[in-house]
This record gives sequence, C-alpha cells and structure tokens, in this order.
Amino acid sequence: MKLTFLGKNSTPGDSPTLYASDRDTYVIQGWKVYANDLLMRLDVPAGQTVIEVPTELFEHLTRDGRPSGELKRYDAPVMLVTEQGTCVLQGPEMHDTDALAQMRMPDYETCIEVPKSSIVALLEEAGGPDHFRSA
Repeated sequence: MKLTFLGKNSTPGDSPTLYASDRDTYVIQGWKVYANDLLMRLDVPAGQTVIEVPTELFEHLTRDGRPSGELKRYDAPVMLVTEQGTCVLQGPEMHDTDALAQMRMPDYETCIEVPKSSIVALLEEAGGPDHFRSA
C-alpha cells in the first residue's frame, strides 16, 4: 500500500496524522483509547481498534481535493466527540507492513484504515437531525 501524507496535528510527543492510500481509503493515525468509560460505550469487534484524534486533523482533507475538512456529521467511523474537541474513531486496525514502514508512530498510537467514502460522507450536511454524540 502506498500512502500520501495529507497532514498532521502535532505537538511534541503527539502526532495524529492523516494519509490517503492508493486503495481509495484514508489511514488515520491517532492515540490509542484506553479509557474504560469511552470503551464501555462502544461495541468493538475483533480486528478493530479505537483511536482519538483532534477534529482539526480532518482539515487536511483539502489536500486530497476536498473543498473543506469540516465535519458536518458524526457517524461511523466517528463514534464519539469528546468535551475536549477530539473525535473517537473506530475501525480496522492497520497491519499492512508496507504502509506501517512509511509512518512514524509512537507506541501509544495506532492507525485505522477506512473507506474514503465514509469520511467524505461526514463532510456533507445531514439530511435530518444531527447525529452528534458526545463523550
């Protein structure tokens, strides 16, 4: 898998990062979620993991030709939005060795791979009531 770096929201020691892949997916690198109060609210099937990233990370979608990176809806893979303004996402944990070799990831982070269409859908106005879920 070939990754295209779209951007990161970084402070020393933290590095949530967004990539586009050559498989019509986004790879989202974020902090591993260990907080039981968050995990207890989710049904996490085998093979999937939960990460947390700043909502601002999606602003980098403009580098993939999107007019905006502002999330208008909060549906899967975004499972929760915290009071601190971060998104809790759930998805298949990335195990592609070629892709992982292209990334710099501390031990307390991991990444998920999700279809581009599932993220692009979050950029569009909801047709009905907002499905905003907060943590």
